[in-house]
Amino acid sequence: MDAPHHNSPPAFDSLMRPHLDRLYRLAFRLTGARAEAEDLFQDVLVKTYQRMDDLLDLRDPGTWLCRVMYNHFIDDRRRFARQRLVSVDVAHLPGKSIEALPGELDPERDAQRSDNVTRLERALSVLSDEQRQVLLLHDAEGYKLAEIQEITGDPLGTLKSRLHRARARLRELLEQDGTFF
Repeated sequence: MDAPHHNSPPAFDSLMRPHLDRLYRLAFRLTGARAEAEDLFQDVLVKTYQRMDDLLDLRDPGTWLCRVMYNHFIDDRRRFARQRLVSVDVAHLPGKSIEALPGELDPERDAQRSDNVTRLERALSVLSDEQRQVLLLHDAEGYKLAEIQEITGDPLGTLKSRLHRARARLRELLEQDGTFF
C-alpha cells in the first residue's frame, strides 16, 4: 500500500486553516478592495496548494504564506501597473463596516464616524505606497516589524524609518484637516 500523499485536500485544509483569516486580511490591505482581495487570496491558495510539500517543511508557515502573497501582489502590480498599493475601504472590510459597529443607531455619531473614515482614507492616500503599507500592516493589522521585514524583504531600519515618517505625516495631515481620532 502506498504512503499517504501530503498533497491532499484534507491535509491542505488542516495546514492552512489557522492562517486563512490573516491571509485574507493581508490580501485586503494590499489591494484595498474586496473583489481584488478575493482574487489575490484565491491565487495564493492555488499557488500554495501546488507547493504544499515546501509548506510542510517550514517552521513558521504563516510568515512564508504572507511573503508568497506579498510577492504575488507585487508581481501582479508590476505586470499590470495597477492602482495604488493600499487604499482603505472600511465599508468593505468584513466585520469592520460602519453599519456593523455595535450600539444603538445614532445618525449623528454614524455621520461623524463616516466623515472621519473619509478623512483618514484621504490622508492615507497621500502617503507613499511604502509608508502606507508599513503603517497599515503594523498599526492596523498588528504585524511586528520583523514579520513585515520577512514579508517585504526590506531592511528593519528602513521599515522603522518608514513607519515613523508615515505616522508623523499622517498625524500632520489629520491635524491640517481638523480630524482627531
